[in-house]
Amino acid sequence: MNWLSFALMTVLSWGVYGIFLHSGAVGMASGGDPSIGRIKAFLLVGVAYFLVAILGPIIILIAKGADWSFPMRGSAWSLVAGIVGALGALFVLLAFGAKGTPAAVMAIVFAGAPIVNGLVAISMANLWKDLSWQFVLGLVLALIGGCLVTFYKPNPHKKPSALPAAAMTLDMSKYKVS
Repeated sequence: MNWLSFALMTVLSWGVYGIFLHSGAVGMASGGDPSIGRIKAFLLVGVAYFLVAILGPIIILIAKGADWSFPMRGSAWSLVAGIVGALGALFVLLAFGAKGTPAAVMAIVFAGAPIVNGLVAISMANLWKDLSWQFVLGLVLALIGGCLVTFYKPNPHKKPSALPAAAMTLDMSKYKVS
């Protein structure tokens, strides 16, 4: 597979992440305290990371006969990446707990993350003088897109209010019964 296939699989995985995480947190709420459900959901995200991000690579490294050296620089950056990724998952759950909906929270996350990524990458490589207007426009459009999705997302339909008893009676005189 090529890089684009993997990137699109990531889009699909992360695209459903927020709603699945919110559904898990809501499904685990116990004793009337939804914050407990969010922490339980986060715990199970950690278990999933163990299964996918620890056991999976160990199996692949063994199968490929890789050496087990872990250079300090790469190890440190990888650990930092894992920490910020895990913090991001925790912050998503906390945003849900602060009355953020999955549609709004994830729109902000997925529109904002490329902007942060671009700015940090430019800073780390000191490429500020090489910015093109197209790149800057892309950052602005990502920001606008995130705002539009957040502000104009479809809202859940309100449940119909109870009809008065008179409106619920059926006048059978209008119908012929043969």
